[in-house]
Amino acid sequence: MPSTLHRLLVSTLRNSNVLSPPFPPLTSTPVLLSLCLRFISSSPGQTQAQTSQTPTPPPQIPKPKTKTPLEKQFETWVQKLKPGFNPSDVEYALWSQSDPDLALDIFRWTALQRGYKHNHVTYFTMIKILIVGKRYRHAETIVEEVLAGACDINVPLYNSIIKFCCARRSLFNLAFDVYKKMYNSENCKPTLETYSLLFNSLLRRFNKLNVCYVYLHSVRSLARQMKALGVIPDTFVLNMIIKAYSKCLEVDEAIRVFREMGLYGCEPNAYSYGYIAKGFCEKGMVVKGYDFYKEMREKSLVPSSSTYMIVICSLALERRFEDAIDAVFDMFGNSMSPDLLTYKTLLEGMCREGRGNDAFELLDEMRKRDPSMNERTYKALLNGLHFLSRD
Repeated sequence: MPSTLHRLLVSTLRNSNVLSPPFPPLTSTPVLLSLCLRFISSSPGQTQAQTSQTPTPPPQIPKPKTKTPLEKQFETWVQKLKPGFNPSDVEYALWSQSDPDLALDIFRWTALQRGYKHNHVTYFTMIKILIVGKRYRHAETIVEEVLAGACDINVPLYNSIIKFCCARRSLFNLAFDVYKKMYNSENCKPTLETYSLLFNSLLRRFNKLNVCYVYLHSVRSLARQMKALGVIPDTFVLNMIIKAYSKCLEVDEAIRVFREMGLYGCEPNAYSYGYIAKGFCEKGMVVKGYDFYKEMREKSLVPSSSTYMIVICSLALERRFEDAIDAVFDMFGNSMSPDLLTYKTLLEGMCREGRGNDAFELLDEMRKRDPSMNERTYKALLNGLHFLSRD
């Protein structure tokens, strides 16, 4: 600090109560201090020292944002799709993507370009990619666009939508709405694949007797409409119709469809016979059910395990034990085994009819022939027979 300024400051502070000039009054002392501090801060030596101690940092240049691999891939395909691209070019671009989200981005970007419009092929491709990639929410959105008229109606496209809706419980009713739209259209009538998808979806709901009657009406309507359109069913579709009637114990209707199979050039297989045999047995018509079982075996058709067990239990309840035993051994011969309930129905039924010794001998023979019968199952059956024998 300069000596002159120092003396002035000290003198001012000492004589702060003197009111005569040239010194300012007490109230102006802060102002003087402020001026002094400004003078000190503006000193050339001090400013140079501060400047040398704290250099001014260079201006920060923002770094460019790094693009992700998906963004780079998106830009690459956008550049490949030159102006004037068509739906075939877009279809190729969509199938070329390993990431379904990237394919959807390309699908949306191309839809916004002037002079271009997606057709049924690109919508079909996009829906399939999203389903395979498990992007079900996005697939539902695309389906809604199609049904709203975003592209022309097309059989493969609509069948793929029906298949998607049948696989989703919440979209089950929408599948039939799509079918009605096809049925009422001029150039997009339902095909055999359409009916196969719908019948299969209905049959998956025939798990309880009181529920299957609700859906049986839909099966009747579909079968009638299929005939009206002249769609020729195959064995798979006819078997599903037979199964629906048999599940609801409408065995006469099942037999009618069974007899019509030859008219369509279809040959009944093991499922055809099995559904009817089970339907007759469950309805209490065991003799007819067993006749279908025997006819099936005469044609060297192998029943399913469920068909075997229903036939065996039904015969045992009708006290036709010899026929039931033959069916059990036939089941062994086809590398299948009855479950515990089937064993109990047969063996305990024989024991109640006074054939306890035969039941014990049969159990030992079954144990030898059935490799899947473990010690726990054997003891459970043996204890049951001992209990009935004591009564």
